[in-house]
Amino acid sequence: MTAVIDPVYVGLGGAVGAVLRYTVGRIVETSRFPLATLLVNVLGSFVLGLVMFSGPSEATRLFVGVGVCGGFTTFSTFCVDTVQLAEEGESMLATGYALGNIALSATAIGIAWVLIA
Repeated sequence: MTAVIDPVYVGLGGAVGAVLRYTVGRIVETSRFPLATLLVNVLGSFVLGLVMFSGPSEATRLFVGVGVCGGFTTFSTFCVDTVQLAEEGESMLATGYALGNIALSATAIGIAWVLIA
């Protein structure tokens, strides 16, 4: 039964995460800086940290960790945003965005770990 239900948890969670990411993108629309992508990656990292460090059930790990957080966060958009900033002549902003995205996401996971530990 697990082989049948596990993909359902992941798929439903992914749908929820994708809708949440779309909603954040609509609420936080900026013309120059990809703030929405930064926000979803940092928040998604924090939530993933909370879930994974709390010793979740397999269903919770699949639904929230793999599904919701996987559908909510976006590495590919982060990469495209970084390249677009560089192509627009904003190489310093692109570098800061890339480093900030990674550093803030890692920090968010660290904060989640401290809160759970």
